[in-house]
Amino acid sequence: MLDRGSHPGPATATRATVSIDVIICTYNRAAGLDAVLLTLSRQSPAADVAWSVLVIDNASTDSTAEVVDAHRSRQLLPGLRRVRENEQGLTPARRRGARETSAPWIAFVDDDNLLEPGWLDAVAQVIRLHPHAGAIGGRVVLDWEQPPPDFLKRFGFCFAEQEPGRVACELNSLVGAGMVVRREALVECGWLECPLLADRVGERLVSGGDVEIAQRIRGVGYSLWFTPEAVLRHRIPPSRISLQYLLRANYGLGRSEALVSALTWLGDWPSWRRAAQWRSVKVVAGALRKPQGLADALASLTFAIGFARGVNACIAMAAEERQALLGAAARYK
Repeated sequence: MLDRGSHPGPATATRATVSIDVIICTYNRAAGLDAVLLTLSRQSPAADVAWSVLVIDNASTDSTAEVVDAHRSRQLLPGLRRVRENEQGLTPARRRGARETSAPWIAFVDDDNLLEPGWLDAVAQVIRLHPHAGAIGGRVVLDWEQPPPDFLKRFGFCFAEQEPGRVACELNSLVGAGMVVRREALVECGWLECPLLADRVGERLVSGGDVEIAQRIRGVGYSLWFTPEAVLRHRIPPSRISLQYLLRANYGLGRSEALVSALTWLGDWPSWRRAAQWRSVKVVAGALRKPQGLADALASLTFAIGFARGVNACIAMAAEERQALLGAAARYK
């Protein structure tokens, strides 16, 4: 296996062509998709960056097809095409996108992700400097369609905010919005053939798929890199600017956290079960004990409930399913 923790210095960096397939998964958000494609058309990467755009229409019933056709007629997006995936869910849509493309790198973009000019060039630069990176992410800046209440600003992680700093660095995880993955790593980690965690399905706030991709890539020895130069604005509509949405999101994140803890566990099943059940008690107790405002207290409590139910979901799994999940992203950690 390659030493994936190393990277070449300036003397060995090359300007070989970087090829990226941009995959946009969408479900009944034609207006949002239109905005995403419009901003994407403003990319003007260097000549040694080859790219194409694929829209995965996840069984939409709105004017998604017409939006894609309109952008195709403008001929501003290289190779733009649409493929329909009838199985609902972000994971099936992303898998279909990966199977319908062939570039060495895949950029997963959602239908509310607006890429700033220079995004592709910034990603390509990281690919050149860190040839053993398995996945790359950039700054994810929250773009509120209307001013949010102050308490929501403290929960940027619930909206996929990614702001670890203004210096490129290696991270332990990446958010799914704008995550760029090495195709070879996606195949090697087994996700393409057998994803293990659910992700968003329609309007349901389930989560875990993004984290699974990053952790399974990392689990087979690749590194995860962040660059502040690749900026993505995540549009947050008024329907998500509420305490109700925050609580739903926190519940989903808590449940996901429990499942991911099994995914990255280095020990056996009895040791994970003991540790997870003890942690579940601590999370709930901490949520009840920590002094905070009402919104923060409720958010902490719903996360704790989600975590506890995620632990119970793992315990209730069939033995074969549990065996596949436990430690699947921990082989080389």
